[in-house]
Amino acid sequence: MDKLEKQDLLQSIRELLVVSKQDVYRYVNTRMVYVYFEIGRQIVEYEQGGKYTAEYGKKTLKYLSDRLIQEFGRGFSVRNLEYMRYFFLIYNKSFQKTKTLSAKSSTHISSSAKKQEFPLSWSHYVFLMRLDEPIRNFYEIESEQNNWSLRELKRQFNSGLYERLLVGKNKEEILRLSKEGQIIEKPKDLIKDPYIFEFLDIKENRKYQEKDIESMLIDNLQEFLLELGKGFAFVSRQQRISFSEQHYYIDLVFYNRLLKCFVLFDIKIGELKHQDLGQLQMYVNYYDRRVKVEGENSTIGILLCADKENSMVEMTLPKENTQVFASKYRLFLPTKEELLEQIRGV
Repeated sequence: MDKLEKQDLLQSIRELLVVSKQDVYRYVNTRMVYVYFEIGRQIVEYEQGGKYTAEYGKKTLKYLSDRLIQEFGRGFSVRNLEYMRYFFLIYNKSFQKTKTLSAKSSTHISSSAKKQEFPLSWSHYVFLMRLDEPIRNFYEIESEQNNWSLRELKRQFNSGLYERLLVGKNKEEILRLSKEGQIIEKPKDLIKDPYIFEFLDIKENRKYQEKDIESMLIDNLQEFLLELGKGFAFVSRQQRISFSEQHYYIDLVFYNRLLKCFVLFDIKIGELKHQDLGQLQMYVNYYDRRVKVEGENSTIGILLCADKENSMVEMTLPKENTQVFASKYRLFLPTKEELLEQIRGV
């Protein structure tokens, strides 16, 4: 066996061990969340057995906490036991609405927990439990589908992802969003307004140009992809296209594998003008006619602007437009009040 073959063997074994290690971590994590669900169930059933008052309940949790910490170490503070109790109340209600609680206590995982999958970490659930049900459902689904870390989950929540996706949706679409998460079926489903680029960490008084924003987005490509959403892959920046003996440069080119189409981004820091939309439309037409191949769908163009006049955008673009969009970008996290104003169209 020569050196190259040995290296291939070593790499193959490494990959096997890495995958195995990840599988073990996921199994242990899932098992522990089941255990916490079961602990919460037993506490609730104890309370429902008539042994509970507010003061007595506190003493019970303190008693449990002291002894569990002695035997099993950290992780069983009174606060954590309260979380486990609340976790059971929330998730048992969500997937056991037609069943009553068992009158029997058991040292085994309850049948209700066995039927319910907990794909996220305990830290995810502790955060999600603070949210109201429709919003909690959305972020739970998105966290699982996109494999968000706790940090990424908090970032998406703080940037108001759910509220931004509500813009322009009817009641049925809003209900679907809370039950199924973000569904990408048509170009409009990709669009956010505004996009939040707080991860660029630009100082409020700093002067910057369009090329600066573009460079910083590429320097923070992982965070930018997270903000763009599902299915995006980076293709190129400052992509040159040429015709009629002239050269033009598209700021950023991506491909979305869910919609099977190119997505072109142009960045503007000043006042949005109708010529900007016309130029982006030209880029989209070029890609549709000279770049995309059979089996791919129509190209999408998104103009990222610091400010826009909605009426001007509506009058510039075709009435049945499904390819060119203008969205604001924000360099700082919005307040909840600002997001609500956005939803109301203020």
